[in-house]
Amino acid sequence: MANSASLRALPGLLPAAAAVLLLAARVANLERRLHQADRCDLTGALRRNVFTVRAEQFLDRYGDNALIAMVDVDAFKQINDTAGHAAGDQVLAQTAARLSQWAGSRGIVGRLGGDEFVVATYAGRNRRVARLQQLQRLLCMPVPHGVHHSIDVSVSIGSATSDTIKNATYSRLLRAADVALYRGKHSGAPMVAVASDAEVPSVNGRRLGRPGTALLTAAAGGDAR
Repeated sequence: MANSASLRALPGLLPAAAAVLLLAARVANLERRLHQADRCDLTGALRRNVFTVRAEQFLDRYGDNALIAMVDVDAFKQINDTAGHAAGDQVLAQTAARLSQWAGSRGIVGRLGGDEFVVATYAGRNRRVARLQQLQRLLCMPVPHGVHHSIDVSVSIGSATSDTIKNATYSRLLRAADVALYRGKHSGAPMVAVASDAEVPSVNGRRLGRPGTALLTAAAGGDAR
């Protein structure tokens, strides 16, 4: 009798089960779309605003063992002009993939825009130099393009840590890493920020002296901070 009652109830349970499965599929689809919205379509790196939030959380969690590194692909316009935009896209995508590989499971990678990336990773004081040198070598490996071709790549890297930079918010660490990067531009060596790098004037969060900041300064009436 119990089995007969269960069988009679089965038709009524099927629509409910189907509704639960449909809801689960919709939730999964929404989560996937939200995840995609957080990331750059081309590279898969976090978008700037999303990375900023995650980086602040990362700093709160790892403190002095957190390292912020900014990466700029050298002569990227020349890659686009000589090898084509598809090749340039491949360089950007491969750079993001290599940054993710280097950062590891605890790290995060963001795209600031154009050919500029930022990464936050765990790096103890005794291993920072070796880790940054490893990153330089990794990012400067030729990028495969097509069947028998590759693209030579070079990058500039600047890094900053909260045990060197006072009042080390993410914004100040990024500014210091930016200054360090441009101090060593095209040197072939990763640069580490010093305390004074965080005090360099900026315009709208960009280091004063970078392309475009002169126009921003003029529009603001010469106000740089």
